[in-house]
Amino acid sequence: MQRTCSTELNCPAARSLESVGDSWSMLILRDAFQGLTRFDAFQKSLGVAPNILTRRLKHLTTEGLFERRLYCERPPRYEYVLTQKGRDFFPVMMALFAWGSQYLPPEEIAMRLGNPETGEDREPLLIDRVTGRAFSPEETVIKPGPAADEVVYERIAHMRAWFLGFDG
Repeated sequence: MQRTCSTELNCPAARSLESVGDSWSMLILRDAFQGLTRFDAFQKSLGVAPNILTRRLKHLTTEGLFERRLYCERPPRYEYVLTQKGRDFFPVMMALFAWGSQYLPPEEIAMRLGNPETGEDREPLLIDRVTGRAFSPEETVIKPGPAADEVVYERIAHMRAWFLGFDG
């Protein structure tokens, strides 16, 4: 779904959602983090229709998460390699994986995160780089950034009033 509100596009969360796209794109990225790079490998892993996979890979490449590289000249075949921007999405994927695992009944968990050398389970945690503390909604507010306009300031003020318990 295309968003047209400039206020939303100035929000890092909204812009990130535009870059990543949809659930197919997230699953493509998940598989790329496990080493898949080729169209046929993504298609086999995901069971996605070729036209959908083509569109998603093109979108992720246009958004700068993948670089398309020729690996065979006859016939021309390409692989999709994660860029730095794509690799930087890894913590987001791990947070989603951990959140999903937390709310699935244990008997329904088909995949877990593990250390490749020891096999020990891994549990992601988003922490503040400065304090080392885990993030929580109660200790985190949205603040205006350099591109904030009057609408953004008003929206943040409204959210802050709600957060503090005022009925603005």
